[in-house]
Amino acid sequence: MKRREFITLLGGATAWPLAARAQQRGPTKRIGLLNNSPADDTEGQARLTAFLQGLQQLGWTEGRNVRIDIRHGARADIDRNRQHAAELVALAPDVLFCTTGSTTVALQQTTRTIPIVFAMVVDPVGTGIVESLARPGGNATGFMQFEYSLAGKWLELLKQIAPGVTRAAILRDPSISTGIGQFAVIQAVAPALGVEAIPVDAREAAAIERSVTALARSTNGGLIATGGQATAHRKLIFNLAVRHRLPAVYPYRYYVDDGGLASYGPNLPSLFRQAAGYVDRILKGEKAADLPVQAPVKYELVINLKAAKAIGLEVPATVLARADEVIE
Repeated sequence: MKRREFITLLGGATAWPLAARAQQRGPTKRIGLLNNSPADDTEGQARLTAFLQGLQQLGWTEGRNVRIDIRHGARADIDRNRQHAAELVALAPDVLFCTTGSTTVALQQTTRTIPIVFAMVVDPVGTGIVESLARPGGNATGFMQFEYSLAGKWLELLKQIAPGVTRAAILRDPSISTGIGQFAVIQAVAPALGVEAIPVDAREAAAIERSVTALARSTNGGLIATGGQATAHRKLIFNLAVRHRLPAVYPYRYYVDDGGLASYGPNLPSLFRQAAGYVDRILKGEKAADLPVQAPVKYELVINLKAAKAIGLEVPATVLARADEVIE
């Protein structure tokens, strides 16, 4: 998704042309949108485009019957998220839409009355965002990326792709519950797979390069990125994997599109389109507390054979047969 296409679809992030305002028909609803990624992040743009397209399909058109005010965060920048949350709440929107757990928490700390829909929170119950998945209970609901148990599948996949792996660097953010929870799951299943799980702080590029280089000094190493801040450093991670000929598994498809070896995870644009449906229902009178939190019904396995060739790896036919897509 190109930046120009995103801007064209949005029709203006925070304000409309006067001509568009003059063409409004009926009462206008207002949506406050807090995004966790920077405005120039292409993957973030693609996800927001899916959300906006979902709204359009449900009859909500920017400049006619809805206004969307957008604030872009910087992933783990808590202060910035809080500032933007306060700005959006001050605009008194009919509903707030956000992306990850950090943006959801920032909004919920600012308001407990305006309904909130989130698109890809990992553990909404454990983080206190909702009371339960079936009955959220408060002013927030939405969609989960995955449950912690999926992290164990990443290690299983790594072992299936490269059976000789005995040591794996787990790139995670230790400052957030997601990073802690996912590493705990991987650590629990590692002994049965004959793998030593080595935690690597994914917040700083220098720490990633130092730890991965140290891992590569011995044989039979591999990598798993658990999301979070690893996203910001994915180009570095790809380069390290190729340089040291390390098989790697990633949580999102766009890692593989950018050059990674394999991913297993949800279709994120699909979650954003589904979230548009919840926003629509709330704008039409339903309550967030009554809409159950939903988890993905399917996870996608994507393999990049170009990346495999770059590290001299032949992906087993059994894995390729299970893949939803193989990039030649």
